[in-house]
Amino acid sequence: MTVIHGGNIWQGQGPEAWLDFSANLNPEGPPAWVREAMAQGLSRANVYPDLTGAAARRGVAAHLGVPEECVLVTAGGIEAAALAARRPGRHVVAQPTFQEYGRLCGDYQSVFREKLHEHRFSERENLWICNPNNPTGDALSRNFLSALLDRADCAGAGLVVDEAFIEYCPEHSVADLAAKRPSLTILGSLTKVLAIPGVRLGYIVAEANVTYALSEGLLPWRLNCVADAVAAALPGHRQDFDAIRRLNDTRRARFARGLEALGARVYPSEANFLLCDFGRDMRPTIERLRTRGMLVRPCGMFPGLDDGFVRLCVRTEAENARLLEALGDVRE
Repeated sequence: MTVIHGGNIWQGQGPEAWLDFSANLNPEGPPAWVREAMAQGLSRANVYPDLTGAAARRGVAAHLGVPEECVLVTAGGIEAAALAARRPGRHVVAQPTFQEYGRLCGDYQSVFREKLHEHRFSERENLWICNPNNPTGDALSRNFLSALLDRADCAGAGLVVDEAFIEYCPEHSVADLAAKRPSLTILGSLTKVLAIPGVRLGYIVAEANVTYALSEGLLPWRLNCVADAVAAALPGHRQDFDAIRRLNDTRRARFARGLEALGARVYPSEANFLLCDFGRDMRPTIERLRTRGMLVRPCGMFPGLDDGFVRLCVRTEAENARLLEALGDVRE
């Protein structure tokens, strides 16, 4: 399979050999309560997980503040997207964005993100939006999305909104609207902000009849014991998520200033990554960084972007400084 994502740390000598700016993960690693939940879950590896996933669904619902019956817990955000791609009708993807939407939907059309305010829906259309968006980092406001949903309803269309990075700007979430609006499907992932991509923990929020329909025919025991335990432990940790967001805000601002000092155009971001345009072909620079054990995400394959664009995860102050120094050394 052709790798089109970041996080390709299994090349060369393996994960420990890389300083990875290509995958948008919390650089602090899993919080203590997550590690404790993972250990507790692993202690039950000798039994089958609960077939109903009741505790996991209850935990995710409480964390999001939505009814339990409107939540479907998934094996990562990618399974959530794959299920949403089953929705009947025509699929339209707001570009540039996460490339798996198009691959999962198969036959789809594109609309550029900046044109959404004038987008004209058609009946049985499913418009896919990532919010905040990957790879650009910008976020559409809750008011904008609510108005867009009203327009979709009037046309007999629907929205699929991926909130995989919403913990970094929770004020823009529309997950609560999905409980009563069958036209709205929310996708989510907890692997980024909790730094547990190997655990595979995502979710769908939708009106109860929609989640039931999407769950039909799914294989049993999809959620492993570790993911189940982390999901169940979510309630009561909102302050930890807030602390992660505030720390990222500070680091992102400083990182952006450092990149701008190197001549990059840094796009405004509300996520834990930055889209940068260096105004030149960055492929040679990316290769030089790779020889130094640093991975960044090239963005030339995204519609509307070229090989001058890279996406950089916001890591710790020391790690960000290492990348800035390396970029200064290897630039042409």
